[in-house]
Amino acid sequence: KIEKEGVVAVRGDILSSLFSVLQGDLFVKFELINGNLLVKTKTSTILLKSISHEDFPTIPNIKGESFLISGKKFIEGIKSVYYSASISEIKPEIGSIYIYSEDDMLVFVSTDSFRLAEKKIKIKQKLNINNILIPLKNIVEIIKIFDGIEDDIKITLQKNQISLSVENIYLTSRVIDGNFPDYKQIIPKNPTTKSVVLKQDFISSLKISNIFSDKLNQIILTIKPTEKIFEIESKNIDIGENTTFIEGAISGEDVSANFNYKYILDCFQAIHGDSLSVELSGNNKPMIIRGVGDQSFLYLVMPMNG
Repeated sequence: KIEKEGVVAVRGDILSSLFSVLQGDLFVKFELINGNLLVKTKTSTILLKSISHEDFPTIPNIKGESFLISGKKFIEGIKSVYYSASISEIKPEIGSIYIYSEDDMLVFVSTDSFRLAEKKIKIKQKLNINNILIPLKNIVEIIKIFDGIEDDIKITLQKNQISLSVENIYLTSRVIDGNFPDYKQIIPKNPTTKSVVLKQDFISSLKISNIFSDKLNQIILTIKPTEKIFEIESKNIDIGENTTFIEGAISGEDVSANFNYKYILDCFQAIHGDSLSVELSGNNKPMIIRGVGDQSFLYLVMPMNG
């Protein structure tokens, strides 16, 4: 209910902190008093110092190529990959989520050079998008703002900028002017060892390994199809060691490789089925993880040397 229109600028972090504490108060009254913002609830009276609203930057109105995508699908695409983007800003291309179109798919990719995640989302229309790079810190905000929205999001592209909008929400972000690495060339084409295991078994074994892993979070994955062995081993000279066997359907050549278990654990949030496939192409070669029967998601983990 608006009694009198007005405008004020206050610090967003303070307002956000305030409302995370005031969640129990259903009714809040805002009033401008001598240029500052008075916030009144049933139990609290708060005066927030204002900042000159004339100095607030204008939000750019992005004009360019637009398309609609289900909010749910767009956020699923981002959430499936964003955790494997680089948190360093030295290489902005890999500190971003890479988005492009392929036939009737929108493809989301991220890498920090130690692992790589790719998610394909089916869309209603064929698009011609070849290189959107949204910075990771902006991606985190996009998830916060649009997660849970069922409506279509309108996405508009302009050189170096992108906007996302639904009813009452309009967000703009810069896009990185650069090229994402040619990631498809590092994905092994013909794996020599294939395994299908239960996701929960794999997660449990990695959590046990966590207790015994060294400071590099290193585990040793050994697969011996002839002996029906799929095992994860971890050692710590100060604590002890552990070997866990996982049951599964295993075929191909014997293989062993060292991996950072934390990188493996990260991907399970994007695999929704009970079973997953693990593929390798030889000793100390990258590992590919997918959900069984789900070709829309691929996760690659580089081996550790030693």
